[in-house]
Amino acid sequence: MTATLPDGVYWADLPWHKRVAFVTQYDVAEAAREFAGVWKAFKTDPLAPVAYYFRNMVLPGAGLGLEGYVLFSIGNIKPLFQSAFRECWGTKKICSPTWIAAVEYLEICGIIVGQIIVGVIGDWVGRRFGLIQDAVIMLLGLMMITAAWGVTQNGWVICYVWSLFVYGIGVGGEYPMTATSGMENAVGSGRVSNREDRLHRGRKVTSAFLMQGWGQFFNQALLIILLLCFHHGSGNPPYSAVAAQWTYRISFAIPAVGTLWLVYYRYFKMKAASKQLALSKAKSKVTGYDTESLALTFKYFGPRLIATAGSWFANDVFFYGNKLFQSEFIAVISPNSHSILPGWLYNMINVGVSLVGYYMAAFFIDNKLYGRRLMQQIGFLMDFILFIIPAFNFSFFTSPENIHAFQAMYFLSSFFNQFGPNAVTFLVAAEVFPTPIRATAHGFAAAVGKLGALTAAVLYNYIDTQTKFYVVPWFGLAGMILTWLFLPDTTGLDLREQERRWYYLRHGRESEYHGPAVHPKHLSLWERMRGAGKYYNAEADYRQKIEEMRGDWEVMIARRATEKELQFEEEDLDEGLGHKHVLTYFERTSSMLLGGGKDGEGAGAGAGAGAGTRTDVSPASLGGQDVIAEVLGEKSG
Repeated sequence: MTATLPDGVYWADLPWHKRVAFVTQYDVAEAAREFAGVWKAFKTDPLAPVAYYFRNMVLPGAGLGLEGYVLFSIGNIKPLFQSAFRECWGTKKICSPTWIAAVEYLEICGIIVGQIIVGVIGDWVGRRFGLIQDAVIMLLGLMMITAAWGVTQNGWVICYVWSLFVYGIGVGGEYPMTATSGMENAVGSGRVSNREDRLHRGRKVTSAFLMQGWGQFFNQALLIILLLCFHHGSGNPPYSAVAAQWTYRISFAIPAVGTLWLVYYRYFKMKAASKQLALSKAKSKVTGYDTESLALTFKYFGPRLIATAGSWFANDVFFYGNKLFQSEFIAVISPNSHSILPGWLYNMINVGVSLVGYYMAAFFIDNKLYGRRLMQQIGFLMDFILFIIPAFNFSFFTSPENIHAFQAMYFLSSFFNQFGPNAVTFLVAAEVFPTPIRATAHGFAAAVGKLGALTAAVLYNYIDTQTKFYVVPWFGLAGMILTWLFLPDTTGLDLREQERRWYYLRHGRESEYHGPAVHPKHLSLWERMRGAGKYYNAEADYRQKIEEMRGDWEVMIARRATEKELQFEEEDLDEGLGHKHVLTYFERTSSMLLGGGKDGEGAGAGAGAGAGTRTDVSPASLGGQDVIAEVLGEKSG
C-alpha cells in the first residue's frame, strides 16, 4: 500500500470516503496482481502455488502446528485415560489427585517458563539459536511423553506430567521465536521485503500461526482413526488399557518424527534468521542483551505491554472457557452415552470452524479499513455477547428444545475467537515493539496469557457450570477496553519506521522523529492523549529520509574505498540504494565525489573531511527524486 498519494497526503489523513475509495481500489488491484501471479505460476507448474504456500506459510508455522497437535492431544486423550484407567484417572483411587490435576498445571507452567526464558534468549543470543533449541527441547519432550512409564500407574502419571513440563518449555519458546523470526525475515533468507512487509506482514505471521489449528485438526482426526484401529473398529466403551496405550503412544510418536525434521530444517536452512537482530544491535553498538532497550521499552511502551499482555490474558480465559459449551450440549444431545467419540467428533467440527476463523483473520488482518485493532475489539465484543446471552438464561438454552441455538453460539464463539483476539494477540505482541526487545516483549505477553489459562483451569474446579458463564464474559469486555485504550494500530506500518523511531528514542531525540510511526492512526488512544502524535510531519519526514538514505550511501562509499569488500553490508542496506537512479542522484549531489572520480579516492577524502551536499543540482533533472519517493514508499508499495 502506498504511504502517501502523489500530492503528498498520507493515506490515513484522507477524509473517510476518500480513504475507503483509495484503500478499496488498491486492495482490488493488489488482489488482481496476486491472482495473476498465482495463475501464471499454475500454468507453468500446477504445483507451484502449493509449493509457495508450503514454503511461506506452512514451514514458518511448522513448530506451532506440532505444538497445537501435541498440546491439544493432551486434553483430547484425557477422557480415554479416564475410561480405560478408571481407578487412576477417573475415581483417583490408586493415583494421587494432585498429580492428576498437575497434568494441566505443570504443562502450562512449562509453557510460561519457555515463553519468558526463550524470549530473552532470542533477543540475547539470536533468533536462530532460539528456534533450534525450541525444536530440540520439543523433540526431547515428545520422546519422554511417548516412553513415559512407571512401576505403578501413579508413577506413570508422575513421569507423564514431568515429560509434559519439559515439552511445555519448548512449546513456550515457539511463541516469541515464530512471531519475531516470521515477522522480520523472509523464510530462511534473513532479508526484509519492504513492500511485502507493509502489505502482507500480518497475513504472513497469521498464516504461520494458523498452523496451530491444523495441528489440532490432524490430532483429533488421527486419534479417532487410531482408536478405531486398536479398539476392533468400534468407538464404544469399554476401552481396554492396551487400546488406550497404543492410541496414546503412537499419537505422540508421529509428531516426534516431524519435530526431528524441524531440528534439521532450522539448523541447516535458517542460518540467516538472526540477521535483522544483528543489524539492529550493530546500529546501536550493542553486544549481548540490550538492557538499555528493555528499560526504554518500559518507559515509552509500557501501555503497549499492558495492552498485549492484558488482552492475551483475557483471550486465554475465553479460549479455555469455550469447552464449557461442548460438555453441556453433548450431555443434552447424548444423555446416556459414555463413548468419547461424540466429544471428539464435535471437537473436530469446532476446530474446523476455528480454521475458518483463522483464515478469515489472515485475509482481513492487513486491510487498512479493518486491520488489527478493530478485529480484536470486534472479536472480544462478539465473544462477550455469545457468553453473556446463555449466562442469564442458562436453563432455556440448555433445554432439548433450544440446544441447537446453544450449539450455534459455541461454534460462533470459536469463530470470533480466531477471527479476533487469538490471531491478533499473537501478531501485535511482537509487532508493536522494536527489534532489540521484540522476543522478550512477545514472550512476556504470551506468558501472561498462559496465566489466564492457568487462572481458568484453577477457577473452574471450584465453581459450577452456570457460574462459569457468569464469570467468563467479563474478560471479553475487559479485553475490548484494553484494546481500545492501549493498543496501537500497526496495520500497514512499515517495520522500518518502528526502527527509525526507536533509533531516535534510544538517542534521546524523540522530538526529531516525524514519520508514520507517530501518525495518530498508528498510535493508541492513550498515546494520542499523551501527545505522542504531535511530532508527526510528513514533509519534514520526507526530507529527513532522503538525508538518512544519503548518509547510508556515504557510509557505503567510504567503506568501499577503505575495505574494498562490502558483501554483507550492501546486502543489508536499504533496498533503495541498489537502484541506479538513486545512486546517480546521490553521486551527483554529494560533495564526497566533487573533484574526485568514482574510483574511491574522492569518496575517501570526502568522508574524511565531512560529507556535504550540492544544492545547485535539481533532483528532478537527475531522475532521482521520483525514484527516491518510490523507494521511501511515497509513490509505490
